Amino acid sequence: MEYITKKDLIDCSTPDEFCFSLCCMECKTVWKSTPIRFSKAGKKPENENRKIIYDTLYDREKNLAFQKALNQAKEIFNICPICKRLVCDHCFLICDDLDMCVQCATKLNEKGTVVG
Repeated sequence: MEYITKKDLIDCSTPDEFCFSLCCMECKTVWKSTPIRFSKAGKKPENENRKIIYDTLYDREKNLAFQKALNQAKEIFNICPICKRLVCDHCFLICDDLDMCVQCATKLNEKGTVVG
């Protein structure tokens, strides 16, 4: 089974907030992760040493926010085993033998139930 990877998520973060997005390759709906505020948002480091600390802290918090976003995305998106496209639950069908995106199901004359 294929999974959503780091390359699939688009970084929409700002200096004050971490957020990531994904676009359904079928319906083109854009999903955004729950924004997470940087712990030092709005604070200016007093000196270069504090800037190094803030930058390191930002990277650490961004990595944690990314992992949370990835886990959120896995609950909403699927990779079609036939065409390999990343589609949202509204565009993914539970079928008798093999779950797949609505486009592949239509091409293969398969019936199924929409996940979302």
